[in-house]
Formats: sequence, structure tokens, C-alpha cells
Amino acid sequence: MAEPDRGGFAALDPCVHCGFCLPACPTYLATGDEADSPRGRILLMRALERGELPADDPGVEQHLDACLGCRGCEGACPSGVGYGRGLEAARERIATAVGLPAAARVTLGIFARRRWWRPAVTAARWFRETGLARRFRGSSRTGFLFGMLDATAPMSAEAPSRTPRPRTAPRGTVALFRGCVMDGLFGHVHEATRRTLAINGYTVIEVPGQVCCGALHDHAGDRATARELARRNVTAFLGQADFIGVDSAGCGALLKDLDHLLGSAEAAAVARSVRDVTELLAAAGPVVGGPVSVDACYDAPCHLQHAQRVQREPLAVLAAIPGLRVRQLPGADRCCGSAGIYGALHPEMSRAVLDDKIAAVAAAVPRPDVVLTGNPGCLMQIGAGLAAANLPVTVAHPVELLDRSYRAAGWYEPTPPS
Repeated sequence: MAEPDRGGFAALDPCVHCGFCLPACPTYLATGDEADSPRGRILLMRALERGELPADDPGVEQHLDACLGCRGCEGACPSGVGYGRGLEAARERIATAVGLPAAARVTLGIFARRRWWRPAVTAARWFRETGLARRFRGSSRTGFLFGMLDATAPMSAEAPSRTPRPRTAPRGTVALFRGCVMDGLFGHVHEATRRTLAINGYTVIEVPGQVCCGALHDHAGDRATARELARRNVTAFLGQADFIGVDSAGCGALLKDLDHLLGSAEAAAVARSVRDVTELLAAAGPVVGGPVSVDACYDAPCHLQHAQRVQREPLAVLAAIPGLRVRQLPGADRCCGSAGIYGALHPEMSRAVLDDKIAAVAAAVPRPDVVLTGNPGCLMQIGAGLAAANLPVTVAHPVELLDRSYRAAGWYEPTPPS
């Protein structure tokens, strides 16, 4: 008789409850509660799969919902446990049984439909540009939200539009994945991505019909919506370019997992072409730019470091900037507490996880001018935390600094007027 399909729960089988994961878990470090550790949560997930605990058990829901989903435990595990796969399966089962919290339903519903998220994100950008978000940012819950919005601003004033002059031989075509929050609030990062890829020999193209990646939905247990968004993106991107370039770690992790999410040959083909922008740049060298005298620290996004296992490439990109003094602070590989919509659902835990990271920046000698990280949620969370602590440190995506370096090298020509 054939074994039943156990879905993501099978990925938990290698766990022997050794405890190596405990120091890598931000929520366990914050609470000291075994049930808020990967080992404790795996026990709950196994009980859920076997039917020993129902999906509507309050303890199961509480402790699994409190997980950041950062997957830092996977890198620490000597047995190769696929914790993320198990968490996805468990959350889908819980969401099917008891539904999602009201705040999650509203947020995920907005991002499932472009006609809803586009005006909402555009309005937020307009508000940011008034300067009021910067004025009202602070340590209170409302002030922290203003700080998150202010952190989406470019690290420096936008320069006039420029045309890159490629410095290497052609390396192929890249379809830029725009996403939702990235496209609405971090358009300057997309433009820096386009320019820096062009300098390194890539031809960047736009692909119509793309939608939100669905990572927020997938992490929350709404896999039906995540699959629908994934199908639409597969249809949009299939066969369009040599690579799909992504400058958001969370989006990239989901897009690289399209095969698992949909299980089709078309999804697998699209997933194989997905690259983080730092992977593309590192594969090209990258080209060394002009000098930028800045003290920076690099903070690894969880879904780049742990989910995608992209660790060397961002540092290789930063090494192409002469004069840049970059380092990784203690805890740079640990979650900042953003985790998609986690901060909206668990604001106290989210801030508690962030505290250690902000403390490391405050204690650094010399103190960095900028914290670099490649994910929108991380940029917003860390930026708001720095503002709440009154630290004069900004946040930026690594490609923003590389873009500045290429500008200093004189490799951008003014775009002719239309």
C-alpha cells in the first residue's frame, strides 16, 4: 500500500531534538520558552499531523503563529531538517481550520489585488514625500510605523535620469521582478538595479502581467492565494528572459520555490531562472566603481541568507566599491523581527527581536553611517528601529551604494530629453 502524501511535514523527520537550533531562534532567545523554539514547535507540528492535537488548539495556534519563519534554525541544524516546509504545512492546516486573524485577512486581501494595493502604496509614498513621516517617527507604536515609512526613502536625493554605459561584454537578458511594496515604495532601488545590471553587461527588460509574489500569503498559511498569484507570475515570465532579477529577498525566496508551490514543469522552468540581483552582479565580477567613503554594516535578510543560501554574493558586490568600509556586526545573520506582516500581528515580539540588532549598531565603533540589507521589510524595520533609538544611521539596499559608486566613476550619461 502506498504511503500517504505527508506534504511538508515529511521534511521534519530528520529532527532528533538535539537543540542546536535553540541559539539560532530569535523568539526562543526573547522568551526562553521551549514551545517558542524550533524543537518545541516541531513537537507541536508532529502532534498536529498525527491528529494528537487539533488544528484549533489554542496552544498550537499561539506558538506556531509566533514563529518568525526566518529559518535561521535550518542553517544551524546538523541533520538537515526542513523546518520551513513543515511550518508551511502546519500553518495551512491551521488557516483552513480556524481562518486567519482579521488584520491578516485585510492585509493579504489588499496585496492579492493590484487594483487595491497600488493606490494604497502610492498614497503611502506620497505621504512619505511630504516629510511628515520623518517628522513624526519615534519609539511609540504609531511613531514606529511612521519610521518604517520614512525608511523607504532613497538614501540620497534622486539624481537626474541617467543612461548607463555597459563596461563588460553582454551577459544576457534580465526580466525585472517588480513586486508590490518594492514597486510602490522602493522604485529607486529598482532603478539602481537596472543601472548596475546594465553596467555589468545585462539587458534589463520589463514584463507585463506580473503580480505580487505571494510570499506574504504563503507565510501566513493562505496557500490558495499564494498559488493563484504564482500561476499568474509563471504565465507572465515563462520564456521572457535568460534570468528573472529580484532585488527583494522575500520575493526571491518564494519565486525560487515555485516548483514546490505549483509542481508544474512551467513553474520549475521559471524558478530555475530566478536570481537575486547580487547573484547576477557577482557572476559578472562585478565591475569595480568609483570611490565612496562610507562606514557601513551589512545585515543579511533571512530569506536571502537562510532560505536562498545566498551569503557570499552581497559581500562580493560591496567589495567592488573602493573606499567603502563594510563589516558584519554581531547578530547580522539573525532576524530583525520584520517577517512580512509579523510586525502588525505581533508588535511586541517584533520589537523585542529587533532590540538586539539596534543595540549592536549603537555599540559599534566606529558607528556605521548606513546599514545595508536587501529586503524591503528589513529596510523598514531596521530603519524604524534606528530612528526610535535616535541613532543618526540610515538604511539602504546594497545596489544603491553600488549605483552611487558607478556614478562616481562617471559611467552614467545624462539621458537625452524626449
